[in-house]
Amino acid sequence: MRYISTRGVPGAPSASFSDILLEGLAADGGLYVPAEYPQLTDRTLEQWRSVLATEGYAALAHRVLSLFIDDIPSDDLLAICQRAYTAEKFGKPSIVPVDRIGDGPLWIGHLSNGPTAAFKDMAMQLLGELFEYELTRRDQQLTILGATSGDTGSSAEYAMRGRDRLTVYMLTPAGRMTPFQQAQMFSLPDQNIHNIAVDGVFDDCQDIVKAVNADAEFKAAHRIGAVNSINWARLAAQVVYYVALWLRVTTRNDQRVSFAVPTGNFGNICAGHVAREMGLPIDALVLATNENNVLHEFFQTGVYRVRSSDEVAATSSPSMDISKASNFERFVFDLLGRDGARVAALFGDRLAGEGQFDLSRTPEFARLSDRYGFVSGSSSHADRIQTIRGLWENNGVLIDPHTADGVHVAHQWLGRVTAPIVVLETALPVKFTETIVEAVGIVPERPARFVGIEDAPRRVIDLPNDPDAIKRYIAETEGAPRNA
Repeated sequence: MRYISTRGVPGAPSASFSDILLEGLAADGGLYVPAEYPQLTDRTLEQWRSVLATEGYAALAHRVLSLFIDDIPSDDLLAICQRAYTAEKFGKPSIVPVDRIGDGPLWIGHLSNGPTAAFKDMAMQLLGELFEYELTRRDQQLTILGATSGDTGSSAEYAMRGRDRLTVYMLTPAGRMTPFQQAQMFSLPDQNIHNIAVDGVFDDCQDIVKAVNADAEFKAAHRIGAVNSINWARLAAQVVYYVALWLRVTTRNDQRVSFAVPTGNFGNICAGHVAREMGLPIDALVLATNENNVLHEFFQTGVYRVRSSDEVAATSSPSMDISKASNFERFVFDLLGRDGARVAALFGDRLAGEGQFDLSRTPEFARLSDRYGFVSGSSSHADRIQTIRGLWENNGVLIDPHTADGVHVAHQWLGRVTAPIVVLETALPVKFTETIVEAVGIVPERPARFVGIEDAPRRVIDLPNDPDAIKRYIAETEGAPRNA
């Protein structure tokens, strides 16, 4: 399997999985994608159904990931998957259980049983194992620079903590995460973990990550890599749970399933897009946003307009308080016939100069929904409070605010898309106590591993919204540049 950049031109060199794993963002500023998506057959799906039933989730992950990774020996990849996906880490042998809501057409796919109680663990635990394997194989070190609106950071830090070959610098928007989310990250004592609170919003943090990666000399000298979903390995890992959930909801290959996905950075639902392009029988991909509805606006109008920092609302589903959706570029690349030059013009030039682009009058946008299955909707604070309360009172099911956005938008599309609709859970309610108390009047149950976390000492530094300030801090704390 070879990989190309979303901004690449015909004839540009491709790269192997292991190379893009460590590189993260492509040198031209684009994101890596497979040169072509592998295609699933009925026989493959039947084999995978048997594998999941008899050998479990780790074995299924090995089968799916083998389609994307051909430069790691199969036995080694299986061992990596087995270390990443254990009942000890995820609470249940099934790893990704799925429950029906009452006897209706909605299901919830439980993705948040990992170490940090967020769906990001599903990919990040694998990524930590992949990094350690490849860096050991090459006898190299890697400096991870990431940005988080809440869950990515804690999942990455828990997956990378204590690993000798990895140093993590995680940027957070100062004051924009819940106290629980902050405590998860800032309380880690591991010396290879550095938390940086940036004076800005998530988009500012993400822009800094891209700016540092764009400095080729600094990136090479300090061996900068990525754990955000700009790293293709994250998406590949997420494709696995789409397959697992489809297998668990269906009994035959001719049965289609829709997925409702809360999204801010477009990474989670982009994995669903990839699975659908591979031939997994997915009907609709229901994109759910909160009040920061940039993506919903695009799917309704064809206009993609990023917001300024001042325009990004602080909401009760804070992990989706995002205006610039990095992974959206991967989808637009496919939408525009994989025309890298056109994508570079839109994301590299048009957005930088005008802050928006308009595809509303293009033939590609006209066939978007029919061809790619995307539908969308948005949710407000009142909507998510009502949804959380309704599920609790009627079904005894307690969900977090982001999952509530997904359930709310899924209800908007019931009857218009093929049932069942599996709503992808994003986090456990304990991470958003204030909103849960407002909705149902109770404090959500706290897993034992999180008791007293807010009282632990904190390790975090405040820095300005300035890429140069971040680079100086990395250079000062990381030590001398590492040899390749």
